[in-house]
Amino acid sequence: MAELYDLAIVGTGPAGISAALTAKARNLNFIWFGSKDLSAKVEKAQLVSNYPGLFQVTGSELKDAFFGQIEKEQISITEKSINQIFKMGKNYALFSGQESWMAKTLILCMGTAPSTTISGEEKFLGRGVSYCATCDGRLYKDKTIAVICTTPRLEEEIEFLADLAGKVYVYVTYKGFSLTRDNLELRKSYPAEIIGENLVNAIVERKLPGQERGEILAVDGVFCLKDSYSPVSLLKGLEMEDNHIKADRMQQTNLEGVYAAGDCSGRPYQYAKAVGEGNVAVHSAVEYLHEEKKNGEADIF
Repeated sequence: MAELYDLAIVGTGPAGISAALTAKARNLNFIWFGSKDLSAKVEKAQLVSNYPGLFQVTGSELKDAFFGQIEKEQISITEKSINQIFKMGKNYALFSGQESWMAKTLILCMGTAPSTTISGEEKFLGRGVSYCATCDGRLYKDKTIAVICTTPRLEEEIEFLADLAGKVYVYVTYKGFSLTRDNLELRKSYPAEIIGENLVNAIVERKLPGQERGEILAVDGVFCLKDSYSPVSLLKGLEMEDNHIKADRMQQTNLEGVYAAGDCSGRPYQYAKAVGEGNVAVHSAVEYLHEEKKNGEADIF
């Protein structure tokens, strides 16, 4: 059986950093998922003038300050992209490909998704739509698939799928795609909708200039390879409001033991706000764990 953590933190932006530092201070047994480069959004900020204690710093300087504190506290980051979370009794199972971890509580602080969900993506999740090439790639050996990729970091997964599938239609949201295989076809348009009956059977592209309608390509499956995912795709039953995770002032979501902090929990998109929410979320998780321990239910699943 996998180790059961007190807390899992998903995201390495300011809210995740604050949550990790507070979790360390409270001596929680926690695991933190994200990038060791922390937040690209922070690093690219030209000037930050309203962060307490750091007057008019560049995003790069703020990132260095965050990173220095993480190093001094000896907090490790697990560089895995979480693409599925399931509730298992009182606890939660987090998956990255075929790897999994268990935690009693969750703090979701993955920011706002840079890529929107395509029509039909959530409807057909598990019925022809997949977020994991390693998990589901072999289901499509010698078949026709579409791959939607939002980051060059995941191109190795496209190569993996190309070794299995008969035909791969590729859609990317960035410049510089250079993979070449006989069975790879980089499309000029972008998917507008994923369609099918019980299972996926086609993808509808956006129309290009001069077209009356977008092209429809028959496919057996669609792989969505993204840096971040829709929260409701990650964790079924999570309540949303105005495209953000709905959370109260204690950062509690509608699911017990699950908290949201930072940009994913709503505006304003401010570093100071995110840091405060990350701190509050951990204190809420500590209270929840205390109550579960008092009731003798924390390890039941």
